[in-house]
Amino acid sequence: MRLHRLYATKDTVHWGYFNRDLQPVLYVDSGDLIEVETITHHAGDAPDLMMDEAIAQLFGDVAMADRGPGKHILTGPIHVAGAQPGDMLEVQFLDLIPRHPYGSNVTASWGYLYSDLGPEEWVTIYEFDEAYRTARPIFRFTYPGRYDVPGQIIAADEVQREPISRSISVPLRPHVGCAGVAPEWSGRQSTVPPGHHGGNVDNWRLGKGAKAFYPVFVEGALLSLGDPHAAQGDGELTGTAIESSLHVLIRVMVRKDFYLPTPVIETNEMWMIHGFSPDLNEAARQAAKYTLRFLTDIKGLTVREAYSLMSAGVDFTITQVANRTFGVHTAIPKAMFE
Repeated sequence: MRLHRLYATKDTVHWGYFNRDLQPVLYVDSGDLIEVETITHHAGDAPDLMMDEAIAQLFGDVAMADRGPGKHILTGPIHVAGAQPGDMLEVQFLDLIPRHPYGSNVTASWGYLYSDLGPEEWVTIYEFDEAYRTARPIFRFTYPGRYDVPGQIIAADEVQREPISRSISVPLRPHVGCAGVAPEWSGRQSTVPPGHHGGNVDNWRLGKGAKAFYPVFVEGALLSLGDPHAAQGDGELTGTAIESSLHVLIRVMVRKDFYLPTPVIETNEMWMIHGFSPDLNEAARQAAKYTLRFLTDIKGLTVREAYSLMSAGVDFTITQVANRTFGVHTAIPKAMFE
């Protein structure tokens, strides 16, 4: 087992897309540890608080023409020796540490209630209290123009920052919003919609101590990580979480002992099975079908046992409504099998 370090530079990131044809930037073995720098594309919302010299260098080095069609900065891809199509790649998230004690939430045009609240987009900046594991809003500003340029930098003197004095806070939940393997299709695939390869799943439980499992579509899996979040609620209603760069420590394992054609998250308490679709009902149906398959193929239940158990004790939750392709996940308590 080796420890690798993967820094975010113009040579190790791809901005706004997955692509199965990308060359790996790191080669590792199953069981290896990797420290990965993940950079938020929202660092320019408050560059005096969320950017350092290296992040500013990255934003300057990656040309606008090389960004897109999505918005997220992904570090990778990472080639994992032995991973083959039909395997699962297990990614253990061992630690996630904010790079700066600030993050940005954008009330964006793609947010769920945007059309109900008016034409303006606004940005709220949060400050983190690591001792209490909370984040509190400290100021907001109306975004100048349309929030549709990936990695735009807004200097403090370009907007009117309105202080927020109200005593409110949210729990810190550092997690990776967009992580996944190379998709099954060739060419640039936007980072915005999640899919069977993972990607922009935006499940806040993908934090310290969690494991993710992704179906492998290409030799080596080609894992990439990005869209780091400091906190998020289920739904991600405004279109964004508290976006903040993170240092992430992971371990990767090639799994040949089971397969499911969708991302799975495991925590100490539960397994979560995901479904995705532009139609929320279809996303829920997909999650239900994959959950049924998990319970029968992997846990050994009969279809009748599994279907009854799903109604009696499995929770269905809207993961996010922010990514055009909606996400629904089920939560299967491990205690059911103890």
